[in-house]
Amino acid sequence: MTDNLVSTEWLADALSDEDLVVLDASLHLPAANRDARAEFAAAHIPGARFFDLASLVDKTSDVPSALPRPEQLAARIAELGIQLGDRIVIYDDSAVKTAARAWYLLTSSWIAPVAVLDGGLAKWRAEGRPLEAGAPDIEASSMPELSQPKRLRMKADMLANLEPQEEQVLDARSADRFEGAGADPVHGVEGGRIPGSYNLPFSELYNEDGTFKSADELRGAFENAGVDMGKPITTTCGSGVTASVLLLALAQLGKTDWALYDGSWSDWGSDPATPKSTGPRN
Repeated sequence: MTDNLVSTEWLADALSDEDLVVLDASLHLPAANRDARAEFAAAHIPGARFFDLASLVDKTSDVPSALPRPEQLAARIAELGIQLGDRIVIYDDSAVKTAARAWYLLTSSWIAPVAVLDGGLAKWRAEGRPLEAGAPDIEASSMPELSQPKRLRMKADMLANLEPQEEQVLDARSADRFEGAGADPVHGVEGGRIPGSYNLPFSELYNEDGTFKSADELRGAFENAGVDMGKPITTTCGSGVTASVLLLALAQLGKTDWALYDGSWSDWGSDPATPKSTGPRN
């Protein structure tokens, strides 16, 4: 496993490997009226463990939906029985592709090989591959020592970048939310964007079957959005979930000078002191 993505065929062949850990990182928007944990208990890829991404939030932070503290993530890794040397494959069954968020969390603080199942649970199901129900029997492991997440930006960093624009800011939300056509239906703040930012809706990176588009198509999508692939990129969205999809795609293209804005628009848009732009980008 040397890539950031693995195919359903690869995973089916590797499921019995002792050093492989499969994680269900499904998380759903409130409007979906879905219970990710209950759905996992009803049907999941054999041997998978429930990552419970919804609980991996630092509630002591002023940042909405902030990334978990290193000790929070370390405790979850131990609870799930993950050990140094294990290979990790993450999947989801979510419309907002939450496996990418889990991939970012783990690759930012953890040194084990981590990949996302291309096409997720939907493709696995469509191919008639096996599922199992219930909760797995997991033996906890020792807590690892994790570093602070790498490639992370906060509001102060984004404010400091407004004038020099040394880092390009790329927004994964839909065009209407980016342009400020009405209130944000998810986070309850007015629409709009960080001044100077570009827009690439995360959904444009996927094929109809939920797999990522080819490398040439991905690169073309970034370039068509106005992004210079030779310069650093910081991604943003509503709260840092779909922005991680852009990061996963950038990693697939071999790009390493990228970062995530923690809190994203729910952090920026809710602050009356931050500048906002609306309307089509010039």
